[in-house]
Amino acid sequence: MNFTKMHGIGNDYVYVNGFAGAPADPARLAVKIADRHTGVGGDGLILILPSRRADVRMRMFNADGSEAEMCGNGVRCLAKYAYDHGLAKNNPMRVETGAGVLTLSLDVRGGTVHSVTVNMGEPILSLPRIPVNAKKLTDFRGAGDLRWATFVSMGNPHAVMFVKNVAAVDINRVGPLIEHHPAFARRINAHWVQVHSRGEVTMRTWERGSGVTLACGTGACAVCVAGVLTGRTNRKILAHLPGGDLHLDWRESDNCVYMTGPAVEVFSGSWNGT
Repeated sequence: MNFTKMHGIGNDYVYVNGFAGAPADPARLAVKIADRHTGVGGDGLILILPSRRADVRMRMFNADGSEAEMCGNGVRCLAKYAYDHGLAKNNPMRVETGAGVLTLSLDVRGGTVHSVTVNMGEPILSLPRIPVNAKKLTDFRGAGDLRWATFVSMGNPHAVMFVKNVAAVDINRVGPLIEHHPAFARRINAHWVQVHSRGEVTMRTWERGSGVTLACGTGACAVCVAGVLTGRTNRKILAHLPGGDLHLDWRESDNCVYMTGPAVEVFSGSWNGT
């Protein structure tokens, strides 16, 4: 099976071109191929598939084999792969995801995609739809008082917590507690954010199913929304993540969040594992 390794500001995935045939058990494959010691290594597996509703379709599996609705950094890379490898040439490009069909504008230079702006859609703020069980948020289990978190869905669930010093957070300890907290029926992605100004933040992430990651695109969108809702930031911000920077814009004109960032193809190879 041929694969391509790609990343968006360090959020790295193994991509498989499913136009020629998809793996029979992608969840099992994700666990093996994403292993950083015995596999290719990555935050998970992404399949690039034909779509009847859009130019291409994305299926995304975390490193633990669980399937997620969407990945902001992952969908940028998928669009780059589809364009650069001739699977789809529309610009803007429409990508079908588990969170719906997204529209992506491609910055093409010399025939290849360098960066992508994604219309990530409207944020979901209703707790039952995220889903969050507000009655269980007082069950801290050592994770802190989650009643002070801001909850946003960008097609997948996020908890955003603003702190004075993001570097001081023991993410490896509190991340799993929040992800598996009983208030979150589908688990949750957790983000800690330090605000520098109304237009600039730094964030760190514990990603559902993958643990600490260098970046989370949907999470950065949720941070943008949470900053506005809590009066901390403007609608347009620069977010610094461990792997690089993303530009976010929650536009009043259509209530959609737009995310701009790079997409990088690292290498390709052949997987002989089972």
